[in-house]
Amino acid sequence: MIYTLRHLTTYRYARTVRFARCNLRLRPRDGDGQRVLESAVHVTPEPTRRLERRDFFGVDTLTLTLDEPHREFSVEAVSQVTIQRPVPPPPEAGLAWERVREAALALPSLGPDGPAHFQFPSHRVPLVPEVTDYARTSFSPGRSAYGAAVELMHRIRDDFRFDAKATTVSTPLAEAFTLRAGVCQDFAHVMIAGLRGLGLPAAYVSGYLRTRPPPGRPRLRGADASHAWVALWCGADHGAGEGIGEGGWIGLDPTNACVVRDDHIVVARGRDYGDVAPIDGIVASAGAQKLTVEVDVIPEDEAA
Repeated sequence: MIYTLRHLTTYRYARTVRFARCNLRLRPRDGDGQRVLESAVHVTPEPTRRLERRDFFGVDTLTLTLDEPHREFSVEAVSQVTIQRPVPPPPEAGLAWERVREAALALPSLGPDGPAHFQFPSHRVPLVPEVTDYARTSFSPGRSAYGAAVELMHRIRDDFRFDAKATTVSTPLAEAFTLRAGVCQDFAHVMIAGLRGLGLPAAYVSGYLRTRPPPGRPRLRGADASHAWVALWCGADHGAGEGIGEGGWIGLDPTNACVVRDDHIVVARGRDYGDVAPIDGIVASAGAQKLTVEVDVIPEDEAA
C-alpha cells in the first residue's frame, strides 16, 4: 500500500513572537515493512536556521530557529510511504513472557532498537503498582508474551473510554488510569507501563492511522489525526514467531484493539511521548495562542 501523508500545523498568536525555536519530528520512519519514498517540510515564515539530525532512537528531527517577529507560524509536512507488513502471528505464538523478560535482560545489544532502553521506567511512563497489577491478570505463568499482550490490549479497549476532554498532553499516567479515560496517548502509556511493570520491553510509537469514510461518503480533508500505539519486544527473531517484525518487535494498538498492519504509518518510536512529540520547543512572547492541526492519510487508490 502506498500513502500520501499531509500534516499541517498552524499556530496563531495573540501577540507578536520575537523568537522561537522548535523541534519537528514529522518524517516517517524506514523499516518494519515501511519505506519512505519522499518527504518534505514547508515552514512559514522562513526560519533563520535549520538543523537536521537523527537522534539516538533513529527519529529524524528538524530544529528550526525563527528570530523574525511573527504572529502566525505554520508547518506542513508532506510524505509518501509504501507499506507491506507481514500477516500477524496467531494468538499465543512465540516465547513465553518469562523467557522474553529473561532474554531482554541477557541481550548485550545497546543499539537504538535494543530492548534494554524500553524495559524500565521513563519520564512519562513511571511504574505504577496498580497498573502492573491490572496487566498481570493477562499474564498467567508460561503464556506467550504476544498472546498475553493481545489480551491486555483488548481489555484496555473495553475498560477505558475514549474521551478527548478527559485528559491533556500533560496528564500523569496514574491519573488517566484512575479515570479509565483519555486518548490514544493515554492508552499507549498505560499499556506500556503495565508491560514494563512485568519486565517486558515496550516502546511508544507515534504515527498515523488510515481512516475510512462511511460507504458512499467522500473523505473529509484534514479529518484524519495523529495516532499512537505500542510496540512490544517478543524476543529474538528466531524465537519470536513468524509474523513478528524486525528485531522481534510487533505493534499493538490498544485504542482500536488491533495488531498493527498496513493501515498504520510509523513516524517515530521512543520510550514515551516525550521522545517523539511531533512538534515541541520554546516561544518568546506573551498572551494566548491558537493551534489548529489538519492531517490527511490518502491511499494511492484514493489520491486521484
